[in-house]
Amino acid sequence: MTELIYWLDMAGVVVFALSGVVIACRSRMDPFGMLVLAAVTGIGGGTLRDLVLGVRPVFWVADPTYLWVILATVGLSIIGFHYIHRLSRVFLPVADAFGLALFTVIGAHKALQLEAPGVVAVLMGLLTGVAGGMVRDILARRVPMVLRQEVYATASIAGGITYVGLGELGTPAGIAIGLALAVTLGLRLAAIHWQLTLPVFAWVVIRPPYQSTAEEQGAATSQGEPAPDPKLRTKVRVRMISPRQQRSSRGQDRG
Repeated sequence: MTELIYWLDMAGVVVFALSGVVIACRSRMDPFGMLVLAAVTGIGGGTLRDLVLGVRPVFWVADPTYLWVILATVGLSIIGFHYIHRLSRVFLPVADAFGLALFTVIGAHKALQLEAPGVVAVLMGLLTGVAGGMVRDILARRVPMVLRQEVYATASIAGGITYVGLGELGTPAGIAIGLALAVTLGLRLAAIHWQLTLPVFAWVVIRPPYQSTAEEQGAATSQGEPAPDPKLRTKVRVRMISPRQQRSSRGQDRG
């Protein structure tokens, strides 16, 4: 079991490091920039997790193999630069989804090993999965994926809850890991394929059924008719709407 977790961790480092290399290539960084983005993506989340949990030394200091794996990933990427540069734009979010799933399970597992409560384990899985990517995107001057409307952190939380919940039910570790990976990866890939997003808070303009103009109000008063109800006026409220509704409202405002 320990060996399985170790190799899953290594696989996550490779995938996340490769996503850092891809962003570095698209940002026209030099080899050192590629190495920096690969390193912060591959081991950044786990480093913060160990610091929060009070683990000394952090995992890559105790086992420098992680650093050699990152160096090898960057070195091979430089050799095959032309192939990396031509990768489809679909590759980065898909690779990031695999890394997110792997690191979510790794983070939750390590927290449980240290006898942390279940809710802390879920948060550690989230931190391990998203922190490195956030630092990567900030260094590349991009909006971090976790701060967008996309289903990203939600997928990590769902995977962490699945892993912790199955562990509490006494499910064998291998099955719990597989199901947690499937939940996280499935939600993230579904969000990529169908462009699933979370609802957002937005200012919504609520118009009355009929709103008369100033000329119509004056004409109604001069003819002895009751003036339109002054309460029938445009109101602005904050409501939670879907991104599709938000785009539709923007289009109406432009029209």
